[in-house]
Amino acid sequence: MNCNQSLNFPFISTSGAFRKSSYPFIMCCIGIFWLTLSCGNKVTTRDVPVELPESFSLPTGASELETDWWAAFKDNQLNALIDTAIAHNLELKSSWFQVAQEASNVAIISSQRVPQVFLELQGGASRPAPDFVGGENTQLSLRTSYEVDLWGRVKQSKLAAENRLMASYLDYQTLAITIAGEVSLTWFSIKAFQEQLKLIQEQTKYNQQVLALIRARFASGQVRGVDILRQEQLIENTKEEALSVQMEVKTLRNRLAVLLGIAPGKLLVAPDRDSQLPSLNSIPDAGLPMELINRRPDIQSSFNRMQAADREVAVAISNTYPRLSFNLTGALRSNTLTNLVESQAASLTGSLLMPLFYGGRLNAEKKQAEAFREQQVQEYGQTILQALQEVEDAMVRESLQKEIIKNLEKQLNLAERTFQQLRVEYLNGSIAYLDVLVTLDQMQQLKREMVTEKLNLLLYRVSLYRSLAGGFQTPIENEEEFSMNENTIPTK
Repeated sequence: MNCNQSLNFPFISTSGAFRKSSYPFIMCCIGIFWLTLSCGNKVTTRDVPVELPESFSLPTGASELETDWWAAFKDNQLNALIDTAIAHNLELKSSWFQVAQEASNVAIISSQRVPQVFLELQGGASRPAPDFVGGENTQLSLRTSYEVDLWGRVKQSKLAAENRLMASYLDYQTLAITIAGEVSLTWFSIKAFQEQLKLIQEQTKYNQQVLALIRARFASGQVRGVDILRQEQLIENTKEEALSVQMEVKTLRNRLAVLLGIAPGKLLVAPDRDSQLPSLNSIPDAGLPMELINRRPDIQSSFNRMQAADREVAVAISNTYPRLSFNLTGALRSNTLTNLVESQAASLTGSLLMPLFYGGRLNAEKKQAEAFREQQVQEYGQTILQALQEVEDAMVRESLQKEIIKNLEKQLNLAERTFQQLRVEYLNGSIAYLDVLVTLDQMQQLKREMVTEKLNLLLYRVSLYRSLAGGFQTPIENEEEFSMNENTIPTK
């Protein structure tokens, strides 16, 4: 059961004159209004439950990270692909319309801060005809109502909506960074697999030449027939590797097409046949952890959601306080339409609504808002920790990946030298072909693995760029209707 105590204050009679008995009520309302100016709800401040380190654990470079960080790879095709994805990716467009919804929500809540005006035309018939004042059958009235924001309830609701709007926009920017990163990862993976495919084709051609040599030696009785079978097995294994790589390339192209907003199988762009994976520049300057917090849109989005939750607590508290509203009505009234303009009336009323008993609902809503605020505080701290982890992980992986590549280069060099030595010994008849075959297979596997590890190094650099990147402007934001200050977002 809900109970409200409502006091109505008629200020102006139908004749337009103030009633003397209304003065105490007027003074009471004025007193309440001035009291609220000093007693309104205030948003609390909370320390984030995260102790920030002064700097990152690994040293970083001196070059500043550019907003369009993908341009550092100096790949014109990649630049064009990311531009296309940012302009046509459907998930990103969907996120933009979510921003538009939040902007409309701000406008809806803001409308509560201005008087609501209604025009009403009322008509009817009475039998017998009414002969008392106020009982006219026809009435044209203009009504307005206004709730005085005594405790800042509407103001805090509007500010909370603005925080949610900003959070939604920052989520949009975060998604744009993610899409740019996904396009980069997919594009480099396609280039790496095509490079592997080219390498496998060269290895297959070389293995077939070796097979021809073995067959010639077998015809002269210098080797066993099993050597031919083993070499043929190696060739088939290499062909299988080629099929696996082709499958990866095709699925990656489908993935890239979706990122670009194109139907899978319709992507026309492809890496140049002779193109190779780009070389890396020096590692960028990661800055300080505090700078990262101010730069990353996902952290700022979480911060705005925390602020919105804090303001919702103020709204929940305000709901337990009295509400003061005024209603003004001006009307033309008559028993007939022809005499409608001959009788005018106006009234001004005020009401003070005091919640008395809601079965504990208002107190539960306040506790719910406070719990949600605490949840957002913890999520904000978790977002910061995850951001710091992403930067640290990316730097650690890139640093150790360079060591892995150096070690792999040494292994490959030793494998090539071993193969050349064993090949000579085999041609001289000193050893069996099995030793040569094992070394040849290892050498070819190491060459393919080298391409994979170079790709991993690139992917770690992309991860580092993404973890350090801030938001960037997208084409849709350049439309005339866009304005974060006025909360207007284009929806066409």
